[in-house]
Amino acid sequence: MFPFFRVTAASSLTAARALTDAELRRVAPSVFAEAAHDSRSARYAYIATAEILAGLRKEGFEVFSARQSRCRSEDRSEHTKHLLRLRHISQVENVAKVGDSVGEIVLLNSHDGSSSYQMMGGMFRFICSNGMVVPEGVCQTVKVHHAGKVQDKVVAGAYEVLDGLTRVIESRDEMRGIVLSSGEQQAFAQAALGLRFDLPEGQAAPVSAEQLLRPRRQEDGAADLWSTFNRVQENSVKGGLQGRLSNGVRRSTRAVTGIDQDVKLNRALWTLAEEMRRLKA
Repeated sequence: MFPFFRVTAASSLTAARALTDAELRRVAPSVFAEAAHDSRSARYAYIATAEILAGLRKEGFEVFSARQSRCRSEDRSEHTKHLLRLRHISQVENVAKVGDSVGEIVLLNSHDGSSSYQMMGGMFRFICSNGMVVPEGVCQTVKVHHAGKVQDKVVAGAYEVLDGLTRVIESRDEMRGIVLSSGEQQAFAQAALGLRFDLPEGQAAPVSAEQLLRPRRQEDGAADLWSTFNRVQENSVKGGLQGRLSNGVRRSTRAVTGIDQDVKLNRALWTLAEEMRRLKA
């Protein structure tokens, strides 16, 4: 499902402060495309990310992370898929209430027809720079297709997602209060292996559940569901684990850097954590 030795990379930038337009242009120039790609028909409604971003900034939203897909076709590089992670000023100003992580709006768009305009809920964990994406069942996902009048739907959609982040924070706090046994942690990681690697029946994954559970820093070693989820998510997405192919060749797992793969895997892992939370509640 998610390639573990070769991936389609994306350029990216994440900062502890709001990104400037100059930084966004450097890492995600397609945000500033002035028109749709030539391949789009007259029925295609161009949703200018830069204009949307200007409107969202007036409403107190700022970009803290940006990514753009890497294109094989040079003529699409200025129009391709891009992903922005935004926080509202109310979250930035109340850092003391945020704790170890902050809710985000994840904005996905393109100008070449490779994706619809989407806004999803997300969570960013400071200590490990984990950028998670929340499934629709936990937080509203707003999708705007490139057709008809779309501009007036965008800011309203951002507030829909922002309102839903309250449930995301509540879910996070509940996960912190749920302690998992070693067997439950193992079961969680084993299920995550199936989400991370698409393997024929009977073929072992290149890494073990124990490797997904291994903390990368001492403070992440707690047995609660939130810590377990974050260890598994970080090891699954960031890679760097020593694995072995079915032919015995040793390789290090690669990071999941493709935008679509990252979003899909992150939402699947959050769904897994939500199911464990419900079982333990």
